[in-house]
Amino acid sequence: MSFELTFGAQDVRVIDDQEVWSGHYSVRKVTLQHRCFDGSWSDPLVRELFERGDAIAVLPYDPKTDSLVMIEQFRPGALRGESSPWMLELIAGVVEAGERDADVIHREAFEEARCKLSELVPIATVFPSAGGCTEQVRLFCGRVLEASIGGLHGLQEEGEDILVHSIGRQEALTMLAENQIPNGHTLIALQWLHINGESLRERWC
Repeated sequence: MSFELTFGAQDVRVIDDQEVWSGHYSVRKVTLQHRCFDGSWSDPLVRELFERGDAIAVLPYDPKTDSLVMIEQFRPGALRGESSPWMLELIAGVVEAGERDADVIHREAFEEARCKLSELVPIATVFPSAGGCTEQVRLFCGRVLEASIGGLHGLQEEGEDILVHSIGRQEALTMLAENQIPNGHTLIALQWLHINGESLRERWC
């Protein structure tokens, strides 16, 4: 017998929904009720929701060299005490209306790393912070055909300054084990690679 969640979207009543901020991102203020586990309805809840759109992220893997193409860039949200706000990450981008995930992956891979990919394998679909953000991120692993290792890329008009790295699979997994990967999307993808890396390499070699 498989596990099933108790409730679904039909168990939520949206009383009011309005945009209260619009800038680089936007914020909505929502008043709602939801079904409680005892069958009753909750009191009206007021929540602010951060809107940044859905995104994709891809872990480029080269089975010939058993290495990953990863990018390094500045992240203002990680500016915290003495910790470095530069992060080693997956290639990622926002999905615009009407775009297919695969098209966004190939576009972002080229823009951020001059990386060309062939086969794409789904990893997971995640909500990074569902308590206050509506963003859904769809994660993939992509087979590397070529990449600009050591190159500096990104779109100047978007303020991007991206350095491209080649990281051996085992080195990346060691960094994961030693808590050196604070980026959530990257951590999830590397955990997946830890489980599936050997079979993936056999399949793609």
